[in-house]
Amino acid sequence: METNGSPEPCEGTADTGEVSVKGLTQSWMKWSSDHQEYQKHNPFSNNKAPAVQLQRGQQGYGRPPEGSKTEQRGQDAHLHVSKEVQELCQVIREIGKRQEDGRPAVQFGALFEHYVSVSNKVVGVLLRARRQGLVHFEGEMLWKGRDDQVLISLLQ
Repeated sequence: METNGSPEPCEGTADTGEVSVKGLTQSWMKWSSDHQEYQKHNPFSNNKAPAVQLQRGQQGYGRPPEGSKTEQRGQDAHLHVSKEVQELCQVIREIGKRQEDGRPAVQFGALFEHYVSVSNKVVGVLLRARRQGLVHFEGEMLWKGRDDQVLISLLQ
């Protein structure tokens, strides 16, 4: 049936093209109750009764709801960063020189110059790789120019 943009007939009406007030009222009440339920969980609403919030230590605290778009974006970001860390390790293998212990190592200045064409986040990726136990270097932060001679060694 083609409606030409007109509303669908409500329950209890004949297919005469008329919309009953009762049907509109029921439709509006359903939408209203659904929206009120949604607003109970919306942290930005002016709802006086706050939604149930998880406390520290409870399962799910600090995590997005399962199956949500936020959870999916977090997983996608994690995969992207993991790939960048693996690329960085591959670059160190390719341009690094073997040390006495057999592990490849490269100076930060050389790595920066080579890797900056791949990604402009070389320092952040190095910090992530160190947190994962994949690389080692001295100092908390590496600065271009000042730390060009710092040796970065691949641990795995």
